[in-house]
Amino acid sequence: MCSKDPIIIVDYNTNWSNQYEQEKKQILLALGDTMTDIQHIGSTSVPGLAAKPVIDMLLGLKQIPPLPAQVSSLEAIGYSYHGELGIPGRHYFRKGMPRTHQIHAVLVNNEFWERHILFRDFLRNNPQAAQRYEALKRKLAQKFGCDREVYTNSKTPLIEQLLVEAVLWQQTL
Repeated sequence: MCSKDPIIIVDYNTNWSNQYEQEKKQILLALGDTMTDIQHIGSTSVPGLAAKPVIDMLLGLKQIPPLPAQVSSLEAIGYSYHGELGIPGRHYFRKGMPRTHQIHAVLVNNEFWERHILFRDFLRNNPQAAQRYEALKRKLAQKFGCDREVYTNSKTPLIEQLLVEAVLWQQTL
C-alpha cells in the first residue's frame, strides 16, 4: 500500500481547465500585481491527455525567492510552501492531501518557464507525441505508483526526447 500521496493517472477531465481558471482567480486576488504571469501547464493543460488529477500552474514572479508576503498570501488560500524542493530557482507550493493543485514559482521567461510552456504547446499540437507520453505515464504509474521520485525520473528520457522534437516543431512555426 502507498503513502498518502500515490501516483494515479486518470482519463482527461474536461473540467480541469475550469478548475485552473477558478484557481487562477484566487491566486490573482491573493498576489495582485506582485506577480507577472500565470499559466496552466502539465498534463491537465493538454486536452485529451490522461494525467494525475493535479492542476499544475507556472507562476511568473518579478523576483525569486518569493517575498514573505507572497508566501503568506498563498498559504492563506490553502497552499503549503516547500522552497526549491531540489530544483534551483523554482519555488514549489502545493494544495491538498492528496494534492489537488501545485504551483511552480519562477522568474517569468527563465529556462524553466520556457521549457514548460514549449512542452505544453508541443503536446497540445502533436497528438501522437501526447499519446506516447500518456502511454509511458500509465505504465510508470502502474509500476512505480508509490515512488514519486522513480516515477518522475523514469519519465525524463522521453520528456527530453519530446523537448528536442518540440524545438524542431517550434522552428517550423
